Amino acid sequence: MKGDKSNKLCCFPRNKSGKILGYENDDLRMPNKIIEMGLLPETVFKILYQAPFKGPLYIEFGDEKSRIALREEEAQFIIVETLS
Repeated sequence: MKGDKSNKLCCFPRNKSGKILGYENDDLRMPNKIIEMGLLPETVFKILYQAPFKGPLYIEFGDEKSRIALREEEAQFIIVETLS
């Protein structure tokens, strides 16, 4: 974990910018889908919306402003930091 501002993507606040630091992969349950979608370390992102009752996160990321929906259980594997 890097710095005091690191957190998991599933707990990141809406409409703030963050950067992916890496993945939590202690039990090897992280879906490859996360990497295949382009959510790589150093990627800058913003959470635009989260569905009610801890539903999917709607995320904008990268220079091309790609947008995806990601389940919260997948987002818990991604370690992020807040950008100031």
